[in-house]
Amino acid sequence: MRGVVMGKEDKVFLERLERHHDELRWLYMELYDNDSMFAELSDNLRQFYLARNKELKKSDEKRAANAGWYKQNDMLGMMFYIDNFAGNMKGVQSNLDYIEQCNVNYIHLMPFLDTPKGRSDGGYAVSDFRKVQPNLGSMEDLDSLTAACHKKGINVCMDFVMNHTSEEHAWAKKARQGDGEYMSRYFFYDNAAIPQQYEKTVPQVFPTTAPGNFTWLPDVNHYVMTTFYPYQWDLNYKNPRVFNEMMYNFLYLANRGIDIIRIDAVPYIWKELNTPCRNLKQVHTIVRMMRMISEIVCPGVLLLGEVVMEPEKVTPYFGTVEKPECHMLYNVTTMATTWHTVATRDVKLLKKQLDIVNALPKDYVFLNYLRCHDDIGWGLDYATLQMDGMEERAHKKYLNDYFQGYDGGSNSRGELYNADPVTGDARFCGTTASMCGVEKAVFEDDTAALKKAVKMDLMLHAYMFMQSGIPVLYSGDEIGQLNDYHYKEDADKAPDSRYIHRGPMDWKQAGQLHDTDTVAGMMFQGLKQLETIRKAQKVFVSYADTWTVDTGDVSVLCIGRYFEGETLYGIFNFSEYDKTARLNGVDGDGTDLITGEKKNLAQVEIPAYGYFYLKKE
Repeated sequence: MRGVVMGKEDKVFLERLERHHDELRWLYMELYDNDSMFAELSDNLRQFYLARNKELKKSDEKRAANAGWYKQNDMLGMMFYIDNFAGNMKGVQSNLDYIEQCNVNYIHLMPFLDTPKGRSDGGYAVSDFRKVQPNLGSMEDLDSLTAACHKKGINVCMDFVMNHTSEEHAWAKKARQGDGEYMSRYFFYDNAAIPQQYEKTVPQVFPTTAPGNFTWLPDVNHYVMTTFYPYQWDLNYKNPRVFNEMMYNFLYLANRGIDIIRIDAVPYIWKELNTPCRNLKQVHTIVRMMRMISEIVCPGVLLLGEVVMEPEKVTPYFGTVEKPECHMLYNVTTMATTWHTVATRDVKLLKKQLDIVNALPKDYVFLNYLRCHDDIGWGLDYATLQMDGMEERAHKKYLNDYFQGYDGGSNSRGELYNADPVTGDARFCGTTASMCGVEKAVFEDDTAALKKAVKMDLMLHAYMFMQSGIPVLYSGDEIGQLNDYHYKEDADKAPDSRYIHRGPMDWKQAGQLHDTDTVAGMMFQGLKQLETIRKAQKVFVSYADTWTVDTGDVSVLCIGRYFEGETLYGIFNFSEYDKTARLNGVDGDGTDLITGEKKNLAQVEIPAYGYFYLKKE
């Protein structure tokens, strides 16, 4: 871009480019050593900046002036599949008032780009990065939806699948025809030697349903790398053309009004022989370049990294203060540990996990959630659990049995996903409400059990709101929606038990929001109260001091928060029995923001599945 004469209109762009140019070029050349491709990238960044509309540029400027805009206590997310929620994009737009009612100002639209029917992996096998699935709408509908969201102060998030494309993508089709240029955008091998070498060090993602990391294509007599499913071909980021074109797709989508780009499967995007092909240093180079590209063209856009791994492998994706990468990451381990705590009624491991997260820099923002579109994998700290006599294989079996309703006095209902009969390993699927016992209580018409199950559900949400970061609801959880077993009647969905918690939004049930004799009413009104408190209390900002407090009871968790002279203690009972919490080192009184009751902080009586927000006086 140097030497290019620019007009007044893109003076801002030039300033941003100059700020990042040297580091961006250095990193690019480190990976690719290709001046002409970097020059092409730079020219295209300018074109995407110029194409960005005035409203988005105005928002960029506002957010750049307030870099912590997304760290405030009013941020609340909701994720949903467009078709499940409201049929199509126009349907979502017509239901924005409902989203507002839920106090939600950030919606994650689950994958909506074009995918082949029956080989979509829930939308993660993209055949065209610039086309919406026809049944969901068009790019023009997306423009209309994001604009309508922005008028209501609602941010929009979407998935950007970087690791692979569908085998139906235009590049893949040309590669399949033997076009060398397009074959070089993937990993093609004409014999098994190199694939076998990769297999020695690369773990399998789906050993039962999609074993191995390569697929043989008899029509072209080649192997192609397929880390996930055989119809998802891994992109070769050693090719600068792949990086450039994917960045153009990224910016194209950002210019449609997307506020948050979720980078799917980010640890996998760089491949090297004789490595696990996970979390390689080149991945961080690519994410860092994405961050700079975003700050040059569309600084109002946030990067959300999907890193489903243990904490020590997750946090590097934040980068550093000087060289940041992702703005936000999922708090995956805490989510899994939460459900372990539900099944064991023992908060020790959860407390340890929260202490790890709380010790991280306050600039690190996690998305906290109870459930999402995916299964629950039991990636827990088994070294710690072993000290309490819990062996990994036996404990995973206990958790899966518990949440199916087979063990431990469980009221949960759900199904296993990807069960491996050889290793005994499996993941779990189910809605929050069904896992809390609402489904069982409704089926058995047990009013007392239903109230207890709803209370447990609300307690878990109250605890989630107390964590450091941004809470995200899974659509339907706000009304206590249950497992949907109808997926088994659909041939395309039946093999994938994750569809049990991907049922369509029950709008009839949603019509009961104000009737507190119904599950929907109890859940919605209970959540509304918690959301209102969170928005009103500045102590809930993401960058508040956050810590845990010993309670003297293995089933009771206490989280403390402090910000600008205000202290709040959240107390949560993970058991079906009344408990007494004795907060270690805490004295004086606190007022419960939920009930208005005053309590002595040194000794708090807390009912089964009870929860308090005690503001210290």
